[in-house]
Amino acid sequence: MTATRTPRILLAEDEEAMRAYLERALTNAGYFVSAVDRGTDAVPLLETGDYDLLLSDIVMPEMDGIELAQRCAEISPRTKVMFITGFAAVSLRASREQPTAKVLSKPFHLRDLVLEVERVFEEADALRG
Repeated sequence: MTATRTPRILLAEDEEAMRAYLERALTNAGYFVSAVDRGTDAVPLLETGDYDLLLSDIVMPEMDGIELAQRCAEISPRTKVMFITGFAAVSLRASREQPTAKVLSKPFHLRDLVLEVERVFEEADALRG
């Protein structure tokens, strides 16, 4: 990565253990991570923060990940989106409604998550370069 600042990730995951697990893995991989347990808590952070990636579960209370991604596109159009989900049908819906977003299906290995996040940032760097 050629950027001088640490990439910022907004993690929206309603399951507490999974959220802590992902936050720790991404922080250990060198990213700045803000973690919330619902989409409605992510929106104000998108409005005030400068996030490079929204990493969101799809199935969450109050606001699902797809709706959150749509709000993200309005609020912070440069922020990339990646979904994580354990539901195949939801994954298909996400691919249809957010075709540029990467979808990672649970269960996944943390190494795979970190590699996918790195890929998202490398693709963004290549488009800017």
